[in-house]
Amino acid sequence: MLPTYPLLKESNFPILQRGQLTTLQVNLGYRCNQQCLHCHVNAGPKRTEEMDAKGIHTVLTFLKEKSIQVLDLTGGAPELNPHFRSLVEQARALGVKVIDRCNLTILEEQGQEGLATFLATNKVEVVASLPCYMKENVEQQRGKGVFEPSLAGLRQLNKLGYGQQGSELKLNLVYNPQDASLPPAQQQLEIDYKHHLATEYEIHFNNLFTLANMPIQRFGSMLISKGQFDEYMNLLKSAYQAENIASVMCRSMLSVDWQGFVYDCDFNQMLDMPLIHKNNKTHLSDLMEVEFVGQPIAIADHCYGCTAGQGSSCGGALGE
Repeated sequence: MLPTYPLLKESNFPILQRGQLTTLQVNLGYRCNQQCLHCHVNAGPKRTEEMDAKGIHTVLTFLKEKSIQVLDLTGGAPELNPHFRSLVEQARALGVKVIDRCNLTILEEQGQEGLATFLATNKVEVVASLPCYMKENVEQQRGKGVFEPSLAGLRQLNKLGYGQQGSELKLNLVYNPQDASLPPAQQQLEIDYKHHLATEYEIHFNNLFTLANMPIQRFGSMLISKGQFDEYMNLLKSAYQAENIASVMCRSMLSVDWQGFVYDCDFNQMLDMPLIHKNNKTHLSDLMEVEFVGQPIAIADHCYGCTAGQGSSCGGALGE
């Protein structure tokens, strides 16, 4: 029986329970060198929140104690956290796969010289945001002057072996729609991306992940300002596919905020919907002995964004 939790009553989304925990996604802070329209964490250059050394130690302890397979680092620009490189090195020493959710332009920022080489040396998988292969569309969503530095960042990674055939260095790109619509079919869009980036810019990558925009934070505010919020929610609900439930990311992942508090996913984190545990906000340090299989997951209407159409997760479409 689920504990009393009012947020569960706000949606008719199916009840979810956790499977085996494999991934810890950690938000290292909200500071970013960009300020994108679709950003669901409201990150930007003026944000100052970031995980401290104590929080980093707790993350590393949890990775070891719970035998976590994947550490997924996000932000903001996670690389701007002063403990980023130390965390990566220590996680890799534990045998943990590390994913860096990189905005690409950070690789060109002053003070980040050698970042791409560091990622390659530590065999970090790079998941890079590139919402389109056309300059106009990218800069409409992510700001003027972003496209060329993004290409430069990709070229840096390619030169080091990322995205190249036969290389163990994985480079995956992320697409999300420009407007209040669902992503197109991931497989065909990946073919289009690869053809255009290779022929126009001699840039290569491994996989394309298509993500639906979540109706929260900056994107949610845009929907409200345009009077499109209810229409978009109806779109997500009408496109619900029950078969996607088994693969939603919250069943195998925990999301940790910059202060060390724990949520079922990054989106719940931004809505301040904490992990269902003793009916209060829970810190990662209090979960070292907890068994997660079968535990309830906090749900609300935004969860339809992960199950609409082909499904959507941090690893792209669920059915692909």
